[in-house]
Parts: sequence; structure tokens; C-alpha cells
Amino acid sequence: MQSNSTPVLQEEIAGPAPAFAPIQRQQRFASMDVLRGIALLGILIANVSDFGLPGWDYLVPLSTSKPVFTGPHAAANTAMWFARWLIMEGKMRALFSLLFGAGVILLTGRIEQRQGQGSAADIYLRRNMWLVLFGVLHGYLLYHGDILYFYGLIALLFLYPCRNLQPRTLAISGVCLLVLSTCINPFAGGTAIRDLVLHKRVVGAEHARRAGETLSASQQEDLRLWQAREQSWRPGADAVAADLAAGRGGIISNFRREVPAVIAYERDYFYGLVFLDMLPIMLLGMALSKNGFLTAGLSARSYGLTALAGAVISVPLVGVATWKSYQSGFDMLTSEKWLFLTYDLGRVSGMLAIAGLGLFCVKKSLFPRFFGLLAAVGQMALSNYLLTSLLCNILFFWGPWKLYGLPEYYQLYYIVAGVWGMNLLWSALWLRRFQFGPAEWLWRSLTYWKIQPFLAPAPAESGQ
Repeated sequence: MQSNSTPVLQEEIAGPAPAFAPIQRQQRFASMDVLRGIALLGILIANVSDFGLPGWDYLVPLSTSKPVFTGPHAAANTAMWFARWLIMEGKMRALFSLLFGAGVILLTGRIEQRQGQGSAADIYLRRNMWLVLFGVLHGYLLYHGDILYFYGLIALLFLYPCRNLQPRTLAISGVCLLVLSTCINPFAGGTAIRDLVLHKRVVGAEHARRAGETLSASQQEDLRLWQAREQSWRPGADAVAADLAAGRGGIISNFRREVPAVIAYERDYFYGLVFLDMLPIMLLGMALSKNGFLTAGLSARSYGLTALAGAVISVPLVGVATWKSYQSGFDMLTSEKWLFLTYDLGRVSGMLAIAGLGLFCVKKSLFPRFFGLLAAVGQMALSNYLLTSLLCNILFFWGPWKLYGLPEYYQLYYIVAGVWGMNLLWSALWLRRFQFGPAEWLWRSLTYWKIQPFLAPAPAESGQ
């Protein structure tokens, strides 16, 4: 068993386990639950923009109903924008992906050891097919930026065959895909490189037009594409007004607005999210699970050095990138060059800094009550993910408040704090009585095609 110096719970099982039985609460890795809780809470720092503002304002809020970087609240808004990029942007999504990859190793390894490879493949297949369905429902009914659908697809298509690879092979594969991502991923450097190349052609076309030359069809198309890109970067007042009216028009109006966004998201960003954003990090998560990093199997010093190294890379890099974008007045090309070309390096190093810091605190048993609350949130990550989407829909679209587009940018983070409080409180209270969150219980019951125990065992039964 693990020494008393760390709260990590090893997966030692007394006696043979029943066939097709999910992991029990006392067998979980507390370290991974803590990190999952951090990721779940932290990702709302970014996603609140998706709920409270038009989609084009997700990364840089330039076309909102209330000005962000000018006006009486410019200082508070700008500070929150910088903090969002420095602390969160891309990092929490990466941390989720890291933990998902690690979970594949833990799940399949445990089942194969207890029940054989055939059972593991069967359970793994059903578990992730249900996850795809949850993602589709969540995407169309609650949040167009759903990640469950993509996670389930990646698990079904790629991760199971990779589970037996050596940690070094997994890590090298992940790093190679990240390098490719920086070059072609539309969520990272791919957009910047494409627009820089397009802009060079557009400059040539403009020179030709001023010289009185007749533009070719390709030059005219380049000019059209460039105009469309600039309009998507800073949409006009008419587009903002139409989007706000649809968002505040009630459940049906917002549903009609969201469905095309979900279709476009799942169609247009499939390769960018699946192959280049999520899969590389999941492969790294599989490697870091095998070498004991994510299960708190290394020393506190190792985690402290990881956090320091990640912060030394991420904070200056993201700080300079955001400052250059801000200083340029958020010029599209300048912003893309600095924010997007550095995106993957900034998010991965920042993710490692956050994971290292969290695991350092776990190893040192710092702030045990607070980290216990985080672990409860992480243990109910699926339930909290769905609850967060539900609460945000009620606040911004469905309820009587219809806050969509109304708060100042910095005020969105008051809402974040309130949702965090709800996640922390209900997770701790729920797990006093129940073994799993409601969504986790449903997922387990569907995966094993058998109603799972729901109530938490009495202290005498759990052996505590």
C-alpha cells in the first residue's frame, strides 16, 4: 500500500472481483480526481465566453454588445482577458485530455488483469460508444462546444490499440503530433500560417489593382477570402445584433441558433480537435500514467520541478504573445502570429505546470480539505460537466434573466465563481450519500448493462 505521506489510493483488491464490475470508490486514484476537479472548474474560465458572448468573441472579445477594451470597465476587462490566457486558455482542455488518456491505461489494465483481454475490449467498446451518445445529446441540447463526442471517437478509433505501447513511444508520438499541430491545426498555428500566406497574395493583388492590371480569378478569390476573414475577426454591429436577438429569444430560438453551430463544429473541426488537439495530449497522458506521474508515484520534488519548468516556459511565452496582440490593437495578423503560433507550446507547458503544482500539493498533503473538495468534483466530473452546461443555459438563455450579451466581460467571472461554488458544494454533499455522481452511475449501469449500486456503503461495509 501507499505510505501515509500521500493520499493516493492504490488499486489493491482483496479476493477475486466479480465479472464486469466497475471500479469502486475506495479503489480510485485521489491524485487524478484532484486534477480532474481542477480541469473541470478551470475550463469554465474559457467556456463562459461561449455561453455569454457570440462565438467569434471566444478568444478575443472584439465585437460584443458592450465594449471590452475601451470604456469605463476597460481596466477590469483587460485584466481578466490577460488572466484567462495566462492561467487557462487551452491548458484545462489539455489537462482533461491528459487524464482521459491516462484513464484508458488504468481501465483496460485493471480489467485485463482481473477478467482478461476479451472482457476489457467489450467493456471499453460499450463504455465509449455510450460516451459518444452522451456527447451528441450534450452538444445538441446543452452546449455546442461539447468534447465528450470527440473523446469517445478518439477512444474508439485510436487509444485502445495504443495501450500496450511503451511510455517512450507514446510520448514521442504525442510530441510529433503536437509539432504537426503547430503547423496545420486551425486551433493553433494552422490558421496563422494560412492567413499569413493569404495576406501575402492579397498584397500582391492590391499592388496589381493599383497598377491598373486586370486581376485574375484567383486574385479576386483571394481578396474575397481576405475580406471574409477580416469580417469574421471583427463582425459588424448588424451581425452582433442578430446573434444577440437569437440568443435572447427563448429556448426554441436559441436551439435553432445552436444546431447549425453544433453541426459545423463536429464537421469542420473534426480533424483539428481529434487528430491534432486532443489525441497528442491523450498519448502523453497514457505515457505519464505508465510512468507513475499522474498517479502520484513520483517524488514531491519531481512535481515541484515540473511545475516550475512548465511555468518558466508558459508564463513568459503567453505573456509576451498576449501583450503583442493587445499592443497591436488586436490586429488580426499580429494576433494570430503571436497567439496562435505559440498556442501549443504555451498550453502544454502551462498544463504541465498546473498538473505538477496540483500533484505537489497532493504529495505534500497541503490544504487537505480544499483538495478533498476538488477530488469530489473530479470524481463526479461527468455530472459536473453536464450540470455546468445546464446552469449556464438557465442563466444565459432559458431562464427569466437571459444574460446573454448583457454582463461586462469581467462580470462573466462572477458567474464562473458562482458555478464553481455549486460544483464544490453539491459534489461534497452528494458523495456523502452516494457512491457516484448521477451521470457516472448511469454511464456505469449502461456500460455493464446492469443496475449498479448507488448508495454509498456504510463505514463498516467499506472497511474505513
